[in-house]
Amino acid sequence: MRDVMTNVTGPARVDQDRKAPGRPRSARADGAIVDAVLDLLSEGTTAEALSIEAVATRAGVGKATIYRRWPNKEALLVDAVASIKGGLPHVRGESVREDLLMMLRQVGRVDSTRASRITPGILAQLHHNSELQRCYQKMLEPRRELMRGVLRRGIERGELRPDIDVDVVMTMLVAPLVAQTLLHWNPNLEPSAMPERLVDAIWPAIAAP
Repeated sequence: MRDVMTNVTGPARVDQDRKAPGRPRSARADGAIVDAVLDLLSEGTTAEALSIEAVATRAGVGKATIYRRWPNKEALLVDAVASIKGGLPHVRGESVREDLLMMLRQVGRVDSTRASRITPGILAQLHHNSELQRCYQKMLEPRRELMRGVLRRGIERGELRPDIDVDVVMTMLVAPLVAQTLLHWNPNLEPSAMPERLVDAIWPAIAAP
């Protein structure tokens, strides 16, 4: 059983471990905890070596404060990485092609040096940690479902062929961007042009006659 009530010596706490019942959770504490995870990862701590105690010390909170918000380290890691990705994109619903382009431009986007140091290490751990993999897939599913909705709407409106395999098409669009971003698989490809080139390459195969 976790020793969730152990006090941690560190900076001044942004939240108290023992709150009165019903007291709202502190957004300030949430942010401090997530920032602590990202800072530790960007400084070289691996996802495997990261500990709740180290996060609590860096964030200036108690371990109990963290465990009240996240059931385990894996869930905290995924939420921290999700904070780098940002919220779900807003699709306009006017053009399937434009909606796909808008979504693909966010795939694999790394907007900061800290994010570029963190993401590859997290992804490398997915093969060795089933709980981290489960949490990561839970984070991705709303994004996948959003793209499924765009493709299904294209079928309903007659823009796309009715017999396309939605999940396969989605993978064909997203996987090359992920590989290019993380592996730099083909240095001759300009990252910013990839979404348009992918949609243009696949569109003849999925567009309705």
